[in-house]
Amino acid sequence: MSKPLKDRNFDPLIAKFEQKVYGTLKGSWRLQCLQEDLAGLQQQTPLQIWDAGCGLGQIAGWFAAAGHKLTLSDLSKKMVARAQADFNEQNLSADFLVGPAQALAPQLPQFDLVLFHAVLEWLAEPQATFNQVMAKVKPGGYLSVLFYNRNAIVYTNVLKGSWRWQHILDDGYIGKGKKLTPPHPHYPETVRAWLAEAGFECQQQTGIRVFHDYLTHEVLAQSNQDELMALEARFCRQPTYRDMGRYIHILAYKPITEENPL
Repeated sequence: MSKPLKDRNFDPLIAKFEQKVYGTLKGSWRLQCLQEDLAGLQQQTPLQIWDAGCGLGQIAGWFAAAGHKLTLSDLSKKMVARAQADFNEQNLSADFLVGPAQALAPQLPQFDLVLFHAVLEWLAEPQATFNQVMAKVKPGGYLSVLFYNRNAIVYTNVLKGSWRWQHILDDGYIGKGKKLTPPHPHYPETVRAWLAEAGFECQQQTGIRVFHDYLTHEVLAQSNQDELMALEARFCRQPTYRDMGRYIHILAYKPITEENPL
């Protein structure tokens, strides 16, 4: 009998997560893209914001420093503790919760902005949990969702050579979730459809690392980093290229309607 699926808890890998995800050019570019997409909201009058899956809390801290009211949560106790320590060090205030988003959602109010970054691909039941998270956005509010792109996984595996091709045909290339390769990457059109079903309008889509992750180590070592980042910046929000980023960021708006009044 197979074990029941569980959401991924990063408690055992927090040091590796910090080094591999944020301690690199790839991580800093990801944060830069998110900040560019969210700058208009960060500059607004104070918003009520839930960071559902806060990780180390960098984006939440960026909003908190601008005077917004933050609620941070994560399944990982160690992630929450680290985020809280960083907030304390910067004299920033927020509410901190430990637990899965789908368990916390019924206890929480609706928010002006919900951040759901790099969580969807680690969930045992992605669509069901996503629906619960989307329901926590107020009419007239926004959802920022960042997810691991299945298109990129397919493409990088094809480029590695024919020994990988049968795995792709058999869907055997998907990660098992034991390290830092997510078990549930998603196609952009799938996530956009889920958003549309919930009544959201996609206002911005950005592909994060639309070129970088397809280059070999040799090419990267011989390349001008500034030129590469200039290419990323030029093409990351253009159709076709934006659907090929390693990660996809979508900023979606929940309109005020008769079905969803204020």
